[in-house]
Amino acid sequence: MSSSPKRVVIVGGGFGGVYTARYLEKLLPKETLRISLVNRENYFVFQPLLPEVLSGSIGIIDTVSPIRRLCRGTELFVREIEQIDLERQIVRLAPGVRPTSLELPFDYLVLAAGSVTNLSSMPGMAEHAFPFKTLGDALALRNHALQVVEEAANESNPEYRKQLLTFVVGGGGFSGVEVVAELNDFLRRAARSFHSIDPAEIRCVLVHSRERILQEITPGLAEYAQRLLVKRGVELKLNARLASATTERVALSDGETIPTRTVVATVPSAISPVLRGFDCERVKGRLAVNTRLEVQGLKAELAGHVWALGDCAHITMSDGEVAPPTAQHATREAKTVAQNIAASIHGKPGREFQFGGLGKLGSLGHHSAVAEVFGLRISGFLAWFLWRTIYLSKLPGLDRKLRVATDWTAGLLFPADIVQLRTEPSSTVANEYFEAGDVVFREGDVGDRMYVVVSGEVEVLRGDERLTLLGEGEYFGETAVISDEPRNATIRATKASTLASISKSDFGRLLEAFPKLEREMGELIAARRET
Repeated sequence: MSSSPKRVVIVGGGFGGVYTARYLEKLLPKETLRISLVNRENYFVFQPLLPEVLSGSIGIIDTVSPIRRLCRGTELFVREIEQIDLERQIVRLAPGVRPTSLELPFDYLVLAAGSVTNLSSMPGMAEHAFPFKTLGDALALRNHALQVVEEAANESNPEYRKQLLTFVVGGGGFSGVEVVAELNDFLRRAARSFHSIDPAEIRCVLVHSRERILQEITPGLAEYAQRLLVKRGVELKLNARLASATTERVALSDGETIPTRTVVATVPSAISPVLRGFDCERVKGRLAVNTRLEVQGLKAELAGHVWALGDCAHITMSDGEVAPPTAQHATREAKTVAQNIAASIHGKPGREFQFGGLGKLGSLGHHSAVAEVFGLRISGFLAWFLWRTIYLSKLPGLDRKLRVATDWTAGLLFPADIVQLRTEPSSTVANEYFEAGDVVFREGDVGDRMYVVVSGEVEVLRGDERLTLLGEGEYFGETAVISDEPRNATIRATKASTLASISKSDFGRLLEAFPKLEREMGELIAARRET
Protein backbone atom coordinates (compact mmCIF):
# COMPACT_ATOMS: atom_id res chain seq x y z
CA MET A 1 0.00 0.00 0.00
CA SER A 2 1.56 3.30 -1.09
CA SER A 3 2.04 6.09 1.43
CA SER A 4 0.21 9.41 1.07
CA PRO A 5 2.03 12.14 -0.87
CA LYS A 6 4.11 14.70 0.99
CA ARG A 7 2.58 18.18 1.16
CA VAL A 8 4.55 21.27 0.12
CA VAL A 9 3.13 24.74 0.71
CA ILE A 10 4.80 27.61 -1.16
CA VAL A 11 4.17 31.15 0.10
CA GLY A 12 4.50 33.73 -2.68
CA GLY A 13 3.96 33.81 -6.44
CA GLY A 14 7.03 35.70 -7.60
CA PHE A 15 10.13 34.30 -9.28
CA GLY A 16 11.13 32.25 -6.22
CA GLY A 17 7.72 30.71 -5.53
CA VAL A 18 6.59 30.01 -9.10
CA TYR A 19 9.90 28.52 -10.20
CA THR A 20 10.12 26.35 -7.10
CA ALA A 21 6.73 24.88 -8.01
CA ARG A 22 7.77 24.38 -11.64
CA TYR A 23 10.98 22.58 -10.69
CA LEU A 24 9.17 20.39 -8.14
CA GLU A 25 6.63 19.36 -10.77
CA LYS A 26 9.48 18.17 -12.98
CA LEU A 27 11.41 16.41 -10.22
CA LEU A 28 8.62 14.53 -8.43
CA PRO A 29 5.38 12.86 -9.58
CA LYS A 30 1.98 13.79 -8.14
CA GLU A 31 1.87 10.47 -6.29
CA THR A 32 4.91 11.58 -4.28
CA LEU A 33 4.23 15.27 -3.76
CA ARG A 34 1.21 17.54 -3.40
CA ILE A 35 2.16 21.16 -4.13
CA SER A 36 0.11 24.15 -2.94
CA LEU A 37 1.04 27.75 -3.80
CA VAL A 38 -0.49 30.73 -1.99
CA ASN A 39 -0.48 34.18 -3.60
CA ARG A 40 -2.60 37.34 -3.44
CA GLU A 41 -3.06 37.32 -7.24
CA ASN A 42 -3.60 34.47 -9.67
CA TYR A 43 -0.82 35.70 -11.92
CA PHE A 44 2.98 35.94 -12.01
CA VAL A 45 4.49 39.35 -12.78
CA PHE A 46 7.69 39.62 -14.82
CA GLN A 47 8.93 42.55 -12.74
CA PRO A 48 11.93 43.61 -14.90
CA LEU A 49 9.42 44.89 -17.48
CA LEU A 50 7.17 46.86 -15.10
CA PRO A 51 8.73 50.25 -16.02
CA GLU A 52 7.66 49.58 -19.62
CA VAL A 53 4.08 49.11 -18.45
CA LEU A 54 4.37 52.55 -16.86
CA SER A 55 5.40 54.14 -20.15
CA GLY A 56 2.96 52.12 -22.23
CA SER A 57 5.76 50.45 -24.22
CA ILE A 58 4.02 47.13 -23.59
CA GLY A 59 0.41 46.25 -22.77
CA ILE A 60 -0.80 46.27 -19.19
CA ILE A 61 -1.25 42.51 -18.92
CA ASP A 62 1.46 41.45 -21.36
CA THR A 63 3.98 41.28 -18.54
CA VAL A 64 1.87 38.88 -16.44
CA SER A 65 1.27 35.15 -16.84
CA PRO A 66 -1.47 33.03 -15.21
CA ILE A 67 0.12 30.91 -12.49
CA ARG A 68 -2.19 28.00 -13.31
CA ARG A 69 -0.65 27.81 -16.81
CA LEU A 70 2.90 28.06 -15.53
CA CYS A 71 2.38 25.50 -12.74
CA ARG A 72 -0.18 23.04 -14.08
CA GLY A 73 0.46 20.44 -11.39
CA THR A 74 0.17 22.90 -8.49
CA GLU A 75 -2.89 23.85 -6.45
CA LEU A 76 -3.22 27.64 -6.37
CA PHE A 77 -4.87 29.46 -3.47
CA VAL A 78 -5.58 33.15 -4.19
CA ARG A 79 -5.84 34.46 -0.65
CA GLU A 80 -4.05 36.44 2.00
CA ILE A 81 -2.22 34.52 4.74
CA GLU A 82 -3.44 35.01 8.30
CA GLN A 83 -0.86 32.92 10.13
CA ILE A 84 1.94 30.41 9.65
CA ASP A 85 1.66 27.98 12.57
CA LEU A 86 4.94 26.08 12.87
CA GLU A 87 3.80 24.10 15.89
CA ARG A 88 0.90 22.52 14.00
CA GLN A 89 2.62 22.83 10.59
CA ILE A 90 -0.36 24.71 9.22
CA VAL A 91 -0.66 27.77 6.96
CA ARG A 92 -3.98 29.48 7.74
CA LEU A 93 -5.48 31.50 4.90
CA ALA A 94 -7.72 34.53 5.31
CA PRO A 95 -11.39 34.37 4.30
CA GLY A 96 -12.31 34.67 0.65
CA VAL A 97 -15.78 35.46 -0.69
CA ARG A 98 -17.16 33.18 1.99
CA PRO A 99 -16.07 34.45 5.44
CA THR A 100 -14.32 31.26 6.54
CA SER A 101 -10.62 30.57 7.00
CA LEU A 102 -8.82 27.73 5.28
CA GLU A 103 -5.97 25.68 6.72
CA LEU A 104 -3.23 24.12 4.60
CA PRO A 105 -1.14 21.47 6.40
CA PHE A 106 2.43 21.05 5.22
CA ASP A 107 5.34 18.65 5.48
CA TYR A 108 7.62 21.13 3.73
CA LEU A 109 7.24 24.91 3.71
CA VAL A 110 8.82 27.26 1.15
CA LEU A 111 8.86 30.97 1.99
CA ALA A 112 9.17 33.15 -1.11
CA ALA A 113 6.98 36.08 -0.08
CA GLY A 114 9.29 38.75 -1.46
CA SER A 115 9.54 42.27 -0.05
CA VAL A 116 7.51 45.46 0.14
CA THR A 117 8.41 49.15 0.01
CA ASN A 118 8.64 50.32 3.62
CA LEU A 119 7.88 54.03 4.01
CA SER A 120 7.06 54.06 7.72
CA SER A 121 10.28 55.85 8.74
CA MET A 122 9.54 58.90 6.53
CA PRO A 123 6.62 61.11 7.61
CA GLY A 124 3.91 61.44 4.99
CA MET A 125 5.52 59.07 2.51
CA ALA A 126 3.13 56.17 3.13
CA GLU A 127 0.21 58.52 2.50
CA HIS A 128 1.55 60.44 -0.50
CA ALA A 129 4.29 58.45 -2.25
CA PHE A 130 3.76 55.84 -4.96
CA PRO A 131 5.58 52.54 -4.38
CA PHE A 132 6.73 50.60 -7.43
CA LYS A 133 6.65 46.86 -6.77
CA THR A 134 3.52 45.48 -8.42
CA LEU A 135 1.51 45.71 -11.62
CA GLY A 136 -1.08 47.72 -9.71
CA ASP A 137 1.64 50.18 -8.64
CA ALA A 138 2.72 50.69 -12.26
CA LEU A 139 -0.86 51.26 -13.44
CA ALA A 140 -1.65 53.63 -10.55
CA LEU A 141 1.46 55.72 -11.25
CA ARG A 142 0.74 55.87 -14.98
CA ASN A 143 -2.85 57.00 -14.38
CA HIS A 144 -1.76 59.62 -11.87
CA ALA A 145 1.01 60.97 -14.11
CA LEU A 146 -1.41 61.42 -17.00
CA GLN A 147 -3.97 63.01 -14.68
CA VAL A 148 -1.61 65.72 -13.42
CA VAL A 149 -0.46 66.46 -16.98
CA GLU A 150 -4.11 66.81 -18.04
CA GLU A 151 -4.70 69.25 -15.19
CA ALA A 152 -1.52 71.19 -15.92
CA ALA A 153 -2.65 71.69 -19.53
CA ASN A 154 -5.55 73.81 -18.25
CA GLU A 155 -3.85 75.43 -15.24
CA SER A 156 -3.32 79.19 -15.37
CA ASN A 157 -1.36 79.53 -12.10
CA PRO A 158 2.32 79.15 -13.13
CA GLU A 159 3.52 77.95 -9.71
CA TYR A 160 0.86 75.30 -9.39
CA ARG A 161 1.43 74.27 -13.01
CA LYS A 162 5.13 73.81 -12.28
CA GLN A 163 4.26 71.71 -9.23
CA LEU A 164 1.99 69.47 -11.32
CA LEU A 165 4.70 68.91 -13.93
CA THR A 166 7.39 67.96 -11.40
CA PHE A 167 8.00 64.25 -10.73
CA VAL A 168 10.36 63.01 -8.01
CA VAL A 169 11.73 59.44 -7.85
CA GLY A 170 13.61 58.19 -4.79
CA GLY A 171 16.29 55.51 -5.18
CA GLY A 172 19.16 55.34 -7.65
CA GLY A 173 19.39 51.56 -8.01
CA PHE A 174 18.25 49.73 -11.13
CA SER A 175 14.58 50.05 -10.20
CA GLY A 176 14.67 53.80 -9.55
CA VAL A 177 16.80 54.56 -12.61
CA GLU A 178 14.57 52.54 -14.94
CA VAL A 179 11.43 54.16 -13.52
CA VAL A 180 12.71 57.73 -13.89
CA ALA A 181 14.09 57.01 -17.37
CA GLU A 182 10.80 55.56 -18.64
CA LEU A 183 8.73 58.23 -16.87
CA ASN A 184 10.87 61.04 -18.29
CA ASP A 185 10.69 59.71 -21.87
CA PHE A 186 6.98 58.94 -21.66
CA LEU A 187 5.93 62.32 -20.27
CA ARG A 188 8.05 64.33 -22.69
CA ARG A 189 6.58 62.39 -25.62
CA ALA A 190 3.07 62.66 -24.21
CA ALA A 191 3.44 66.43 -23.73
CA ARG A 192 3.61 66.84 -27.51
CA SER A 193 -0.08 65.98 -27.66
CA PHE A 194 -0.93 68.97 -25.44
CA HIS A 195 -0.88 72.32 -27.24
CA SER A 196 -0.39 74.27 -24.03
CA ILE A 197 2.54 72.22 -22.63
CA ASP A 198 6.14 72.51 -23.76
CA PRO A 199 8.02 69.18 -23.21
CA ALA A 200 10.79 71.29 -21.63
CA GLU A 201 8.39 72.08 -18.77
CA ILE A 202 8.46 68.44 -17.64
CA ARG A 203 10.77 68.13 -14.64
CA CYS A 204 11.87 64.65 -13.49
CA VAL A 205 14.13 64.45 -10.43
CA LEU A 206 16.04 61.37 -9.24
CA VAL A 207 17.09 61.42 -5.57
CA HIS A 208 19.85 59.03 -4.47
CA SER A 209 21.71 58.68 -1.18
CA ARG A 210 25.13 57.89 -2.64
CA GLU A 211 27.66 59.87 -4.65
CA ARG A 212 26.63 58.10 -7.88
CA ILE A 213 23.69 56.07 -9.12
CA LEU A 214 23.77 52.35 -9.97
CA GLN A 215 26.22 51.26 -7.31
CA GLU A 216 25.69 47.69 -8.55
CA ILE A 217 27.77 48.25 -11.70
CA THR A 218 31.23 49.64 -12.47
CA PRO A 219 31.82 53.40 -12.02
CA GLY A 220 32.39 53.88 -15.74
CA LEU A 221 28.98 52.54 -16.73
CA ALA A 222 27.27 54.35 -13.85
CA GLU A 223 28.81 57.67 -14.90
CA TYR A 224 27.70 57.02 -18.49
CA ALA A 225 24.17 56.46 -17.20
CA GLN A 226 24.31 59.71 -15.19
CA ARG A 227 25.47 61.75 -18.16
CA LEU A 228 22.81 60.27 -20.42
CA LEU A 229 19.97 60.89 -17.96
CA VAL A 230 21.05 64.50 -17.41
CA LYS A 231 21.30 65.02 -21.17
CA ARG A 232 17.71 63.85 -21.49
CA GLY A 233 16.47 66.26 -18.86
CA VAL A 234 16.56 64.24 -15.63
CA GLU A 235 17.84 66.16 -12.59
CA LEU A 236 20.06 64.21 -10.18
CA LYS A 237 20.04 64.95 -6.45
CA LEU A 238 22.92 62.88 -5.10
CA ASN A 239 23.97 62.33 -1.47
CA ALA A 240 20.37 63.00 -0.38
CA ARG A 241 17.34 60.95 0.61
CA LEU A 242 13.61 61.43 0.60
CA ALA A 243 12.79 62.62 4.13
CA SER A 244 9.07 63.45 4.18
CA ALA A 245 6.18 64.28 1.92
CA THR A 246 2.91 66.21 1.91
CA THR A 247 0.26 66.65 -0.76
CA GLU A 248 2.21 69.59 -2.20
CA ARG A 249 5.93 68.92 -1.72
CA VAL A 250 8.67 66.47 -0.82
CA ALA A 251 11.50 67.29 1.60
CA LEU A 252 15.00 65.88 1.17
CA SER A 253 17.47 64.94 3.90
CA ASP A 254 19.78 67.82 2.91
CA GLY A 255 17.05 70.37 3.67
CA GLU A 256 15.89 71.04 0.12
CA THR A 257 12.18 71.09 -0.59
CA ILE A 258 10.72 70.27 -4.03
CA PRO A 259 7.11 71.34 -4.81
CA THR A 260 5.45 68.35 -6.49
CA ARG A 261 2.30 66.30 -6.67
CA THR A 262 4.10 63.08 -7.65
CA VAL A 263 6.60 61.21 -5.51
CA VAL A 264 7.76 57.68 -6.36
CA ALA A 265 9.64 55.60 -3.76
CA THR A 266 11.61 52.52 -4.86
CA VAL A 267 13.46 52.24 -1.52
CA PRO A 268 13.69 51.19 1.23
CA SER A 269 12.41 47.62 1.10
CA ALA A 270 11.29 45.43 3.98
CA ILE A 271 10.24 41.85 4.44
CA SER A 272 6.66 40.98 3.53
CA PRO A 273 4.20 41.61 6.41
CA VAL A 274 3.18 37.94 6.48
CA LEU A 275 6.70 37.00 7.63
CA ARG A 276 7.29 39.76 10.19
CA GLY A 277 6.09 37.60 13.06
CA PHE A 278 7.85 34.48 11.83
CA ASP A 279 9.95 33.06 14.67
CA CYS A 280 13.45 32.37 13.30
CA GLU A 281 16.91 33.88 13.02
CA ARG A 282 17.20 37.09 11.01
CA VAL A 283 19.96 39.07 9.36
CA LYS A 284 19.22 42.72 8.53
CA GLY A 285 15.52 41.99 8.89
CA ARG A 286 15.52 39.07 6.45
CA LEU A 287 15.13 35.38 7.24
CA ALA A 288 18.49 33.75 7.88
CA VAL A 289 19.14 30.58 5.86
CA ASN A 290 22.11 28.23 5.52
CA THR A 291 23.83 27.42 2.24
CA ARG A 292 21.14 24.81 1.49
CA LEU A 293 18.54 27.60 1.91
CA GLU A 294 17.04 26.06 5.05
CA VAL A 295 15.65 28.59 7.53
CA GLN A 296 17.76 28.85 10.68
CA GLY A 297 16.67 29.20 14.29
CA LEU A 298 13.72 26.80 14.16
CA LYS A 299 13.05 23.83 16.41
CA ALA A 300 15.06 20.70 15.69
CA GLU A 301 12.07 18.76 14.34
CA LEU A 302 11.58 21.42 11.64
CA ALA A 303 15.17 21.30 10.42
CA GLY A 304 15.16 20.47 6.72
CA HIS A 305 11.45 21.20 6.40
CA VAL A 306 11.35 25.01 6.00
CA TRP A 307 13.15 26.90 3.23
CA ALA A 308 13.34 30.58 2.26
CA LEU A 309 14.55 32.26 -0.92
CA GLY A 310 14.33 35.46 -2.91
CA ASP A 311 13.92 38.95 -1.45
CA CYS A 312 12.71 37.72 1.95
CA ALA A 313 15.85 35.68 2.68
CA HIS A 314 19.42 36.62 3.61
CA ILE A 315 21.38 34.07 1.61
CA THR A 316 25.08 33.49 2.16
CA MET A 317 26.32 31.30 -0.69
CA SER A 318 28.88 28.51 -0.40
CA ASP A 319 31.69 30.94 -1.33
CA GLY A 320 30.73 33.31 1.50
CA GLU A 321 29.17 35.98 -0.76
CA VAL A 322 25.64 37.26 -0.10
CA ALA A 323 23.21 36.53 -2.93
CA PRO A 324 21.62 39.72 -4.29
CA PRO A 325 17.79 39.91 -4.53
CA THR A 326 17.61 39.58 -8.33
CA ALA A 327 15.40 37.49 -10.60
CA GLN A 328 18.28 35.47 -12.01
CA HIS A 329 19.35 34.47 -8.50
CA ALA A 330 15.78 33.75 -7.36
CA THR A 331 15.14 31.29 -10.20
CA ARG A 332 18.33 29.38 -9.41
CA GLU A 333 17.59 29.45 -5.69
CA ALA A 334 14.22 27.91 -6.58
CA LYS A 335 15.96 25.07 -8.39
CA THR A 336 18.18 24.42 -5.36
CA VAL A 337 15.18 24.40 -2.99
CA ALA A 338 13.27 21.99 -5.25
CA GLN A 339 16.27 19.67 -5.51
CA ASN A 340 16.75 19.73 -1.74
CA ILE A 341 13.08 18.94 -1.07
CA ALA A 342 13.35 15.99 -3.45
CA ALA A 343 16.58 14.90 -1.74
CA SER A 344 14.90 15.11 1.68
CA ILE A 345 11.98 12.94 0.51
CA HIS A 346 14.38 10.34 -0.84
CA GLY A 347 16.63 10.49 2.23
CA LYS A 348 19.59 11.95 0.36
CA PRO A 349 21.84 14.90 1.31
CA GLY A 350 20.96 18.33 -0.05
CA ARG A 351 23.14 20.56 -2.20
CA GLU A 352 24.49 24.03 -1.45
CA PHE A 353 23.48 27.10 -3.37
CA GLN A 354 26.12 28.86 -5.43
CA PHE A 355 25.59 31.19 -8.37
CA GLY A 356 27.86 34.01 -9.40
CA GLY A 357 25.43 35.70 -11.75
CA LEU A 358 25.52 36.05 -15.52
CA GLY A 359 25.56 39.82 -15.61
CA LYS A 360 23.66 43.00 -14.87
CA LEU A 361 21.35 44.95 -17.16
CA GLY A 362 19.70 48.31 -16.76
CA SER A 363 17.51 50.22 -19.22
CA LEU A 364 17.96 53.97 -19.55
CA GLY A 365 14.99 54.47 -21.86
CA HIS A 366 14.90 55.74 -25.45
CA HIS A 367 16.97 52.91 -26.99
CA SER A 368 19.78 53.06 -24.43
CA ALA A 369 20.96 50.82 -21.59
CA VAL A 370 24.00 49.68 -19.65
CA ALA A 371 25.10 46.08 -19.31
CA GLU A 372 27.78 43.92 -17.74
CA VAL A 373 27.54 40.45 -19.27
CA PHE A 374 30.21 37.73 -18.89
CA GLY A 375 32.75 40.39 -17.97
CA LEU A 376 31.93 42.63 -20.94
CA ARG A 377 30.85 46.23 -20.33
CA ILE A 378 28.40 47.57 -22.90
CA SER A 379 26.43 50.81 -23.13
CA GLY A 380 24.13 52.59 -25.52
CA PHE A 381 22.02 51.02 -28.27
CA LEU A 382 23.82 47.65 -28.26
CA ALA A 383 23.22 47.26 -24.51
CA TRP A 384 19.55 48.23 -25.00
CA PHE A 385 19.14 45.63 -27.76
CA LEU A 386 20.82 43.03 -25.53
CA TRP A 387 18.59 44.04 -22.59
CA ARG A 388 15.44 43.52 -24.63
CA THR A 389 16.65 40.27 -26.20
CA ILE A 390 17.60 38.67 -22.88
CA TYR A 391 14.44 39.68 -21.05
CA LEU A 392 12.25 38.62 -23.96
CA SER A 393 13.90 35.19 -23.89
CA LYS A 394 13.32 34.90 -20.12
CA LEU A 395 9.66 35.93 -20.28
CA PRO A 396 7.63 32.76 -19.60
CA GLY A 397 5.12 31.66 -22.24
CA LEU A 398 5.30 31.89 -26.03
CA ASP A 399 2.12 33.97 -26.14
CA ARG A 400 3.65 36.59 -23.81
CA LYS A 401 6.85 36.69 -25.85
CA LEU A 402 4.89 37.33 -29.05
CA ARG A 403 2.74 40.02 -27.44
CA VAL A 404 5.69 41.92 -25.97
CA ALA A 405 7.67 41.64 -29.23
CA THR A 406 4.66 43.04 -31.09
CA ASP A 407 4.30 45.89 -28.59
CA TRP A 408 7.96 46.80 -28.94
CA THR A 409 7.77 46.75 -32.75
CA ALA A 410 4.66 48.96 -32.74
CA GLY A 411 6.40 51.36 -30.35
CA LEU A 412 9.10 51.99 -32.96
CA LEU A 413 6.46 53.09 -35.49
CA PHE A 414 3.75 54.86 -33.51
CA PRO A 415 3.65 57.63 -30.85
CA ALA A 416 3.20 56.96 -27.14
CA ASP A 417 -0.29 55.95 -26.02
CA ILE A 418 -1.65 58.54 -23.59
CA VAL A 419 -4.93 56.79 -22.76
CA GLN A 420 -5.68 57.01 -19.03
CA LEU A 421 -7.29 53.82 -17.72
CA ARG A 422 -8.77 55.13 -14.50
CA THR A 423 -9.97 52.58 -11.98
CA GLU A 424 -12.10 53.85 -9.15
CA PRO A 425 -11.20 52.14 -5.86
CA SER A 426 -14.02 50.11 -4.37
CA SER A 427 -15.38 51.64 -1.18
CA THR A 428 -14.68 49.71 2.00
CA VAL A 429 -17.85 51.25 3.47
CA ALA A 430 -20.69 49.87 1.39
CA ASN A 431 -24.40 49.19 1.46
CA GLU A 432 -25.52 45.56 1.21
CA TYR A 433 -29.09 44.42 0.48
CA PHE A 434 -30.73 41.30 1.93
CA GLU A 435 -34.15 39.76 1.32
CA ALA A 436 -36.15 38.22 4.17
CA GLY A 437 -34.54 34.91 5.11
CA ASP A 438 -31.08 35.78 3.74
CA VAL A 439 -28.18 35.09 6.13
CA VAL A 440 -25.75 37.99 6.67
CA PHE A 441 -23.18 35.74 8.36
CA ARG A 442 -23.17 32.47 10.26
CA GLU A 443 -22.00 31.48 13.71
CA GLY A 444 -18.36 30.40 13.46
CA ASP A 445 -17.53 32.59 10.44
CA VAL A 446 -14.50 34.88 10.52
CA GLY A 447 -15.31 38.48 11.51
CA ASP A 448 -14.27 40.55 8.48
CA ARG A 449 -16.89 43.37 8.60
CA MET A 450 -19.24 45.11 11.04
CA TYR A 451 -22.74 46.26 10.11
CA VAL A 452 -25.31 49.00 10.75
CA VAL A 453 -28.99 48.50 9.93
CA VAL A 454 -29.98 51.30 7.52
CA SER A 455 -33.47 49.95 6.92
CA GLY A 456 -35.33 46.74 7.66
CA GLU A 457 -34.75 44.28 10.47
CA VAL A 458 -32.46 41.33 11.30
CA GLU A 459 -32.58 38.62 13.95
CA VAL A 460 -29.71 37.34 16.09
CA LEU A 461 -29.66 33.55 16.38
CA ARG A 462 -27.58 31.13 18.40
CA GLY A 463 -28.38 27.66 17.23
CA ASP A 464 -32.16 27.67 16.72
CA GLU A 465 -32.75 30.20 19.49
CA ARG A 466 -33.57 33.80 18.63
CA LEU A 467 -31.65 36.12 20.99
CA THR A 468 -32.96 39.48 19.81
CA LEU A 469 -34.12 41.62 16.89
CA LEU A 470 -32.15 44.60 15.57
CA GLY A 471 -33.74 47.49 13.69
CA GLU A 472 -32.80 50.78 12.00
CA GLY A 473 -29.76 52.51 13.52
CA GLU A 474 -28.60 49.45 15.49
CA TYR A 475 -25.30 47.73 14.71
CA PHE A 476 -23.75 44.30 15.09
CA GLY A 477 -20.68 42.24 14.22
CA GLU A 478 -18.16 44.44 16.05
CA THR A 479 -17.23 41.79 18.65
CA ALA A 480 -15.63 39.37 16.19
CA VAL A 481 -14.01 42.23 14.23
CA ILE A 482 -12.30 43.70 17.31
CA SER A 483 -11.42 40.48 19.17
CA ASP A 484 -10.42 38.31 16.17
CA GLU A 485 -12.74 35.63 17.51
CA PRO A 486 -15.18 33.69 15.28
CA ARG A 487 -18.73 35.02 14.98
CA ASN A 488 -20.67 34.01 18.11
CA ALA A 489 -24.10 34.15 16.48
CA THR A 490 -25.91 33.95 13.15
CA ILE A 491 -27.54 37.08 11.70
CA ARG A 492 -30.52 36.65 9.37
CA ALA A 493 -32.82 39.23 7.77
CA THR A 494 -36.46 38.99 8.84
CA LYS A 495 -37.59 41.44 6.16
CA ALA A 496 -36.02 43.24 3.20
CA SER A 497 -33.06 45.08 4.73
CA THR A 498 -30.25 47.41 3.73
CA LEU A 499 -27.11 47.22 5.86
CA ALA A 500 -24.12 49.55 5.84
CA SER A 501 -20.91 47.54 6.31
CA ILE A 502 -17.36 48.61 7.11
CA SER A 503 -14.27 46.46 6.64
CA LYS A 504 -12.23 45.18 9.56
CA SER A 505 -9.14 47.17 8.53
CA ASP A 506 -11.00 50.48 8.20
CA PHE A 507 -12.90 49.92 11.43
CA GLY A 508 -9.60 49.26 13.19
CA ARG A 509 -8.13 52.51 11.86
CA LEU A 510 -11.25 54.36 13.04
CA LEU A 511 -10.83 52.99 16.56
CA GLU A 512 -7.13 53.93 16.60
CA ALA A 513 -8.00 57.50 15.64
CA PHE A 514 -10.74 57.77 18.31
CA PRO A 515 -9.61 56.16 21.59
CA LYS A 516 -12.89 57.17 23.26
CA LEU A 517 -14.86 55.21 20.68
CA GLU A 518 -12.57 52.21 21.23
CA ARG A 519 -13.26 52.32 24.98
CA GLU A 520 -17.00 52.58 24.42
CA MET A 521 -16.90 49.65 22.02
CA GLY A 522 -14.99 47.60 24.60
CA GLU A 523 -17.61 48.36 27.24
CA LEU A 524 -20.43 47.44 24.84
CA ILE A 525 -18.78 44.14 23.95
CA ALA A 526 -18.33 43.28 27.65
CA ALA A 527 -21.99 44.10 28.33
CA ARG A 528 -23.21 41.97 25.42
CA ARG A 529 -21.11 39.02 26.57
CA GLU A 530 -22.67 39.25 30.05
CA THR A 531 -26.15 39.03 28.53
